[in-house]
Amino acid sequence: MKILSDILKDVPIGKLIGIVNRPIQSISFDSREVDDQHLFVAVKGTSLDGHKFIKAALDKGATTVVCEEIPRIMQKNITYIKVKQSGETLGILASNFYNNPSSKIKIIGITGTNGKTTTATLLYFLFKRLGFKVGLLSTIHNYVDEKILDSTHTTPDPIRINSLLSDMVEKGCEFCFMEISSHALVQKRIAGLTYTGGIFTNIGHDHLDYHKTFDDYLKAKRNFFDNLNEKAFALINSDDRNAKIISQNTKAQINTYAIKSPADFKCRIIESHFNGMLLKFEEKEVWTQLIGDFNAYNILSVYACAILLGQKKEETLTAISCLKTVRARFEYFRSGDGINTVVDYAHTPDALLNVLHAINKIKNGNVKLITVVGAGGDRDKSKRPFMGKIVAELSNKVIFTSDNPRTEDPEDIVNDMLEGVEGKFRKKIVTIINRKEAIKTACLWAKKGDIILVAGKGHETYQEINGIKHHFNDKQILMEILNNLSC
Repeated sequence: MKILSDILKDVPIGKLIGIVNRPIQSISFDSREVDDQHLFVAVKGTSLDGHKFIKAALDKGATTVVCEEIPRIMQKNITYIKVKQSGETLGILASNFYNNPSSKIKIIGITGTNGKTTTATLLYFLFKRLGFKVGLLSTIHNYVDEKILDSTHTTPDPIRINSLLSDMVEKGCEFCFMEISSHALVQKRIAGLTYTGGIFTNIGHDHLDYHKTFDDYLKAKRNFFDNLNEKAFALINSDDRNAKIISQNTKAQINTYAIKSPADFKCRIIESHFNGMLLKFEEKEVWTQLIGDFNAYNILSVYACAILLGQKKEETLTAISCLKTVRARFEYFRSGDGINTVVDYAHTPDALLNVLHAINKIKNGNVKLITVVGAGGDRDKSKRPFMGKIVAELSNKVIFTSDNPRTEDPEDIVNDMLEGVEGKFRKKIVTIINRKEAIKTACLWAKKGDIILVAGKGHETYQEINGIKHHFNDKQILMEILNNLSC
């Protein structure tokens, strides 16, 4: 139980009506979760406006309302607090309610278009191997030390973030590695948090259905680094063409990492195979189980981050050599019949380009690369032709299929992808809307030594169609079909 006046610390208040010495049991921004003595924050979202649910929250027992517009009809014995931006205020309130946990644990935020999940997850397992208690907030799972919790968003809402951070502090975690999405940045979900450092992986074409323009998307990513304080570090991939824009306004100490250009932290790829890569850091060669140039960047950022957090080089590199592939991020296995398969979450043009380049770099000229891919419905449509173009040019055979169509017609999504395919590559393309049948067809086409890439859904265990999530697991289905075919 907290007192409202304490929760309001550092909150810029425009107008206050009512008392502030009342007890607060919890904070909610969803009226369905409100109970007695709750503080309800009316947040204006992209599809719903929390101000429309103020009465519902009060009927369920809320005693305090934080809002951008105070209702014309106010109830007695209720405290109303007007603020300029309720979404940002929610973060400060949540941080105060949970005793500012971000000041008691070293948080590293990872943002960028691709590589966030891999980088954050590798850092979690690296620091566990180095002997620390650690937390992780990511797309696949959240971890509070050893405890695994389901994840519904890349970056949770402010109340959930602070609740998890509080649990981490209670469990004695010294570090938390956290993915930060562009949506979270625009929606101010990380307001009120203190970061020890931030990592920029890269930026490419994604989420333009939400951000509308690439400049807005870039600005959202840059905003994270703009708000780091002078005691924090900003670790920037200087091979990315937008690296200088990302870091131009930051007060944090800038450190760079790169494979191609001069940087504070460098590595070189010596060998690359389906079972891993040999990397060289300064004079030290390290074998890693991860695959692909893009993963070399991820590993380099992990190494650089560890050094910036005070870890020893030798111990860090030894621990890195033991790290395993993150689930459904270039997850490789070989069937009993000798067919190579890769399951990957790649759902942007750059991510597909990276994965396809990695495969083509490893495979010899005699084997075929068969790619099964779709694109998500109700999301950025402008990237679909680019995805289609890249896959058609860099694969031997392609099956366009359904991803998560949501409320769109899968045929329309596939047609958008086909628009990017040049005529001379059209003969490579087959359309099979049923994703399971598409994967089965790829397995039937493949011969010993060939490579099947199933891209787009990665770790997801469902397929969303017209608001209903049906069980669907790319890796599970792929393995079942190949095992049945080899019997």
